[in-house]
This record gives sequence, structure tokens and C-alpha cells, in this order.
Amino acid sequence: MIRCCALLGAVLQAQAQAQPLPAPAAPSACRLPGLPQAALCGVLRRALDPARPQGVVIDVHYAVVPALARRKAGDAVFFLAGGPGQSAVHLAGVLASRYARLGQRRDLVFVDLRGTGRSAPLFCADDDERAALQPLAARADAAARLDRLRDCRLALQALPHGDLRFYTTSLAVADVDAVRQALGLAQIDLIAASYGTRAALDYLRLFPTRVRRAVLDGVAPPDMRLPDAAARDNQATLDSLLAACAAEPACARAHPALRAQWLALLDSLPRDVTLPHPLTGRPETVRLQRDSVLAMVRAPLYAPALAAALPMVIAQAAQGRWAPLAALAAALGGGGGAGAMATGLHFSVVCAEDLGPATPPPDPADVAAGSASGNVSGNVSGNASGNASGNPSGNAFGASFSTLYRQACADWPRGRVDPAFYTLPPVSAPTWLLSGGLDPVTPPRHGARVALALGPQARHLVVANAGHGVTGLGCIRDAVVRFIATEDAAAALATPADCAAGVPRPPAFLPPGSALAAASPASSAPSGAAR
Repeated sequence: MIRCCALLGAVLQAQAQAQPLPAPAAPSACRLPGLPQAALCGVLRRALDPARPQGVVIDVHYAVVPALARRKAGDAVFFLAGGPGQSAVHLAGVLASRYARLGQRRDLVFVDLRGTGRSAPLFCADDDERAALQPLAARADAAARLDRLRDCRLALQALPHGDLRFYTTSLAVADVDAVRQALGLAQIDLIAASYGTRAALDYLRLFPTRVRRAVLDGVAPPDMRLPDAAARDNQATLDSLLAACAAEPACARAHPALRAQWLALLDSLPRDVTLPHPLTGRPETVRLQRDSVLAMVRAPLYAPALAAALPMVIAQAAQGRWAPLAALAAALGGGGGAGAMATGLHFSVVCAEDLGPATPPPDPADVAAGSASGNVSGNVSGNASGNASGNPSGNAFGASFSTLYRQACADWPRGRVDPAFYTLPPVSAPTWLLSGGLDPVTPPRHGARVALALGPQARHLVVANAGHGVTGLGCIRDAVVRFIATEDAAAALATPADCAAGVPRPPAFLPPGSALAAASPASSAPSGAAR
């Protein structure tokens, strides 16, 4: 009897799936975190595999913050979040506030790309906020993390929407265009950050006539090969920081051999250290490996205001006090909850697009940087600054970042990626590409190459002393608003945007009250450039 009923249920399910997908319902009123006014939330039913429209379907969630004006513009602004794996809807409150001027006349639209937020999410156990309670030793153990990724992959594959081959960027941007159609929009404006810029570039490729304006902040091109580019880009930003310390009198006096100290610190690993757990505060012993320390240093490099404290915490770690470095590494936040990064989506994208069979060969310079790991302190100069000229004696990051991805991707299902995905056709829509000169993950070298490929309608803007996320600077955000609001395309492309040219690199942080801080009038506030 059970078998009979099971077979009948399977037949009924197959019949139900054979029916055409219902027309999308109009979005309804909803409340979003951090947003004082009501928004509109909608859901589109989309085929997981476009080649099988009558197969598994997923719900793609989106939110609209309606324009305030009675006579609103015909275009809407779509926000594409980063990661890959970040929820755009979760960021709606913050972004709607930052772009309130755009929201006067234009709807602001936030789409959770498939695999993120509430759109067939691909969360792992480590994405849950409770994972932050794990012992530090477990979190620092690379082998244990790989085991958890394997367990996550198996759990995701057991879900109804768990065919991980169908979470590529191109499928996600097709969902975005379906949202555009459901909202009855002829054209949209795009504001994208980090991985979102890759999605925006693919949208420009697939739906070129549907874009009116595009802003790409922190350009991550489709052929970037993130695991391979990371070593070169991380090291360049760290070298810049070490050289800046040597050139800044107060920092040079406080840390006269910072580079040598840093390299000697790496050579001392692995080692057992005692750290307070960030949530419980209880001291725990953890064996720090080289990769863990590199990750600790990499995190604050994203924000120059935080990176300003790296010279001090590196020096303290070299003296056996590791807690300040660990605390600084955690300062950018993260963790679980509604805003968590969907790790399953992250690896589904990277394994297919950055390390897949169709991925173009890596940049030879990236390969060289990734292979320059190991003991890199042998050529440190003997001067007081420890080779602080800015010329690295090797690449400390080496293959530390890419090894995890290659190991995790070995068994991760890879979606099919059209070779055309990696092309960058010229654009017809005015497009701004924004790069921070101190960005450790999407530095200007990527934006410059993409701007050249996109042609005369693309403009590359570099803020020398900004990090990852140039629109975090208020005056750049104002320029973006003017760029999108300007009706004439040529005038929009030429909108002045040099307001941040004079933003300085935050001075190295020195402890308040110290003799060195007292002697340096501009030393103690690492937040000056983050307004």
C-alpha cells in the first residue's frame, strides 16, 4: 500500500510539474530590515534548468523600494550584491538609505540571485550564526573546513533544488531579466559591487539594450580566476602598506623593521597561541598555521581605515600578543544570520567559472605569484626598514588562497559555462568602472583591462587611497547619483567624479597616549578616509 501511494504521488507530482508556470503575481507590501518605509516584495517561479522548463522550479525573491515622486522615471535601479553568495534584499535597507536621492524618482530593486538569500538558498552549516560558537581550533583547521564543505555539498545535493550545476552567473542574470520583465521595465540601471560586477558584465553581454546606465564598483571580470589572482593582488596591497609605513615618519619610528618582522613572524609558524574566543571571551589554545595568519592580515586590507592598524598588530603578534590581530581580522563583521554569505552558491560559481573546463588560462603573472610561496624571508635587506622600499622579497600569500578552492572544487559539481561568458563586448550604455587603488581583491588592473574592452562608452575611475568598495565614499556616491540621473548619455558619462582624488591614505594607527602618537599630530585616527 505504501509503495502504491508513493507511485501515485510521483505521478501526481509529475503531472503538476508538467503544467506551465503561473504568471508572476504582483509584488505585495512588506517590511525589510533597516528600511523605515514599506517596500514591495515579489517572487518569480523559475526553472532550475532552463532546458527543462517543466522540471524542478525555484522561487526567485526580489524587493522594490518604490520611488517617492508621483511622476517617477521609467527606468529603475537594480542592485547586484557581491560574494558570490551575498543577499541583495538583505542589503536593501542600507543601500536604499545611501541612495535616497536616486529613490526620489526611481524604484530601487533588489534581487536575491539564485542560491542566495531566500532564492533557493545554498547555505552551509558554517553560514549559520551559531557556527561562530565553534572552538577556535576547529575554525582554524583547514582539513576540518574541507570536511565541513564536503558535508555541506552532500546536504545541498539532497535538497529539491540541489543540482549545483544550475547556479552559474548567466542563469542568475537571466532571472534578473525576468524580474525586469515582470515589473514592466523597458530599461534598467545597474549598480553592482565586487562579484556583482561580474553579474552586471554578463547582463550587459546578454541583454545590452536593456541597460540605460551601469556602475561597476570593484571590477571582477569573468576571466579573473579569483583563486589565482588573489596571491598577486593581496601581496601588492600588503607591500604598499609596508612601504607606506616606512615612508611615514611616525610609523617608521614605531616599527623600524616592520617587513623583516612580518616575514620572521610567518617563518615562526605553525605555533600554538592563546586567544580569547570572540563571542565567549574565554581563552582558547589554537595552533595557528600560515594560511590562518595570512587570512587574518588579508581581511583588514579591504578597508584602509582598518589596515592602518596592521603595523601595530603585526608588531604585537611578533612579540607574542596575537589577540589584537585576531580582533582586527574580525572587525569587518560577517557571520551568520539573514545576511550570511551562501557558501554553497559561492563554490558553485567559483568552481564552474574560475576553475572550470571552459575557464581561460590564468595570467602568467598570477601563476608566478601563486608559486612564490614558502620561506620568503631569505632576501630581506639588512637595512632598518627591512626592505621597505615596496619591492617584495617574495609572495607571502603564494598558493594559500587557491589551495582551498582547488581542493573543494575537486568534487564540486560544475555547471556548464558558455565560452562567450568570458568575452567582453563593447557596451552601448554609459558605464562607470570604479577601482580603489588599495583594493586587495579587485584592484585597478582589472578595471583598466575591462574598460578598454568595453570601449568608448566605458569610463574607468580610480580612487588612489580607497579600498574595496569606492562607493563607500559619500562624494563618489553623489557622483554616481548624478551619473544615473543625467538624461543625456554623453553628459552622464562625463559627470565630474574627481572629488575623492585628495583623500589621503589613513595614517598608521599609534596607540593614543604613546610618546610616538604624541609626536605625530595626524597619527591616531584610522577612520579619517572612511567617511
